Amino acid sequence: MAHDMHSGDTERRILDSARRLFAEKGYEKTSIQDILNDLGLSKGGLYHHFKSKEAILDRLNADEWAVTARLLDKLIERKDMSALEKLRVLIVSAVDAPDHLDLVRSQMALLKDPAFFTANMRFWSTRLPESFRSLIDMGVQDGSIPTAYPEEAAQLLSLLGNYWLMPCFYPADHAGMEHRIRCLATMLDAIGVPVFDETLILRTTEGLTALTPEEDTASA
Repeated sequence: MAHDMHSGDTERRILDSARRLFAEKGYEKTSIQDILNDLGLSKGGLYHHFKSKEAILDRLNADEWAVTARLLDKLIERKDMSALEKLRVLIVSAVDAPDHLDLVRSQMALLKDPAFFTANMRFWSTRLPESFRSLIDMGVQDGSIPTAYPEEAAQLLSLLGNYWLMPCFYPADHAGMEHRIRCLATMLDAIGVPVFDETLILRTTEGLTALTPEEDTASA
């Protein structure tokens, strides 16, 4: 049991170090040796837990999803909020969480790589729409989301929110990002999903603008 606890501590230290270094240097510029140096750990000690840097990133993404899934479960159980309000909370959790934004920032350059982009889309194109769909269906039932397109709305919100809004694909300054989010809000409003109120538009703008590299902001 003591060995298992120590093993778990080492795994968490590796993940915490990798998350911080990925955020500081970017995923591509962080090497396994950087993580080893940061922790004072041997290669064998790291490879006992993770076979590669890619495996560490996969685990960080899985942990991020687990946080989202737990939040979704809690939101579904709440009786004091409409489904529309719950959907807004779920979106805010993505654009306001520093750890999540750091992880996204560390991967932005990788999203331009076709293989990584495909793997990323495979992961998020199923799980995230399912989360949105569960809340949208609840909204149809309680009347807060009067849409005839629940499945399409979940897919639209996932695809455009995760990729079209990302500044690594379409760099934008603060004003440009706000304009883009208002465009998404208009599309969703048109199909009966009025999730982006003024507060959410501004919070999403702040979160996503913070992901834009300074050189891209200057040229946007």
